[in-house]
Amino acid sequence: MGLFSHASGRFFLKTVSALPVFQWLPRYHQEWLRPDCVAGLTLAAYAVPVSLAYSSLAGLPSQAGLYCYLVGGIVYALFGTSRQIAVGPTSAISILIGSAIGAMVLGGSQHQANLAMFTALLAGGIGIIAWMLQLGSVVSFVSETILSGFKVGAGLVIASTQVPKLFGMSSGGNEFFESIAGLFRHFGDMNLPSLAVGIVSLALILLGERFLCGRPVALGVLVLSVAVMYLFPLADWGVKAVGNIPSGLPHLGVPSVTLSDASGLIGLALACFLLSYVESITVARTFGIKNRYQIDPNQELLALGVANLAAGLASGYPLAGGMSQSAVNDKAGARTPLSLIFASCAIAVVLLFFTGFMSHLPQPVLAAVVLVAIKDLIHLKELRHLNRVSRVEFYTAMAAVVGVLLFGILKGILLAALFSIILMIKQTAHPRITTLGRFPGSERFGETSRYPNVERIPGVLALRVEAAFLYFNVQNIKDEILRLINLQIPSVKLVVIDLSTSPNVDLAGARMLNELHDQLAENGVSLKLAEMHGGVRDLLRAEGLIQRLGGFERRMSIAELVDS
Repeated sequence: MGLFSHASGRFFLKTVSALPVFQWLPRYHQEWLRPDCVAGLTLAAYAVPVSLAYSSLAGLPSQAGLYCYLVGGIVYALFGTSRQIAVGPTSAISILIGSAIGAMVLGGSQHQANLAMFTALLAGGIGIIAWMLQLGSVVSFVSETILSGFKVGAGLVIASTQVPKLFGMSSGGNEFFESIAGLFRHFGDMNLPSLAVGIVSLALILLGERFLCGRPVALGVLVLSVAVMYLFPLADWGVKAVGNIPSGLPHLGVPSVTLSDASGLIGLALACFLLSYVESITVARTFGIKNRYQIDPNQELLALGVANLAAGLASGYPLAGGMSQSAVNDKAGARTPLSLIFASCAIAVVLLFFTGFMSHLPQPVLAAVVLVAIKDLIHLKELRHLNRVSRVEFYTAMAAVVGVLLFGILKGILLAALFSIILMIKQTAHPRITTLGRFPGSERFGETSRYPNVERIPGVLALRVEAAFLYFNVQNIKDEILRLINLQIPSVKLVVIDLSTSPNVDLAGARMLNELHDQLAENGVSLKLAEMHGGVRDLLRAEGLIQRLGGFERRMSIAELVDS
């Protein structure tokens, strides 16, 4: 009995850790109920028009986005650690799904829906595997700079696909330049009533966001546009509507796909999940810092993984915690994930009773909703900031922008990631090496280029290598050190290398230091190493070099080596 109780206790603790709802729900305060309810209803009012728009962006039936919000919110409320994040379809993932699956499918929309559902299942499986392997910190290394550039590129691509719908024209394609060319090619086919509906809707939403902040303006425009479609014969004038939206809750089931389709979706699912996790964890941390609580990166892997699994089983597609919907949830006063439960209940009511009403929604209005929603993606101020503080980061972001525009969403992400890795390797291969001088009357040393008052010690050249010593950069490090020494010869008698910013030295690096020691000794110059980390000392000791290069069994400063 005791063993059974002990095992049951461990199982309960493991379940509690996997389901954070057991942590916040017992501590729930009654006064939080009203703000959570208001936030949930406000989120639903935002989510209905946006999810319809994003579904069209993904090339899927209109209800797919609603299904994502319906099941995603419930699942995340059980598994997630953020109190304000709202999970559902996002513009970036929608255009990624639309462009990638649209290129694969020649059949009807049901096959596209099946592929999107299976992509969500694969993305969910990837998330759960990443959680089991505790890869939260590893996945976090996906560069936010790449994400910044990707968002700008994706925003431009999305805008290029929505402007033709705003004009009542047929879309020119999912690729940016293809869409722009199609826009000019079919400009004569523009439908003026559609353009009028779209422009008026766009203006009303923008004005509402400015003067009615926090109100469900998009939902109000949606209702107004449906009323206008009833009162005026806009359909006879060429204004297209969304069309039939099936009523009722989604049917759970595994989509039917072929083995070749499934293998072709693995790369897309990985890209969707990486994009989902990077965006979601960034949003979650933003609101965690604002509201002073911690986010568990590994638990977020599980939450997003299970949410994507649920979306795939419920006729949805990959989802994420987006900034816009999360900001709506936070501004409306959400205190806990219970707001997502209220939002899901409200969306369920819409699916059960109001789909017939929404079928008359004009497509130009959805285009206006998308264009307003993506305006925060095209964040040129962030690119200007990157250009000012770091050219390397700016070039990486621009590679993402250009890659997305030229090669599409998925290839653009991969190209930017590859470009980032190449720049990182190049930077590590040619590390910064600075000369050091002593602050007067002190044992501290500083860069001669940064501190003009530091003093050079006669006969001593102190250097700092700002990188690890690795097999692919040790020759470049050696060449630069010799160049700096040659500028000082014959006055240099002692070279001291500060390794405080070199956390690691591999075998090639140790042997290079040994070669450098011998080469300098032939010219009567001594070589000493300062501020060695413990792991570096261990490696040099194993190679039998500690006596030759340092002669000390503890960490020595530059001043101690010079004075000795």
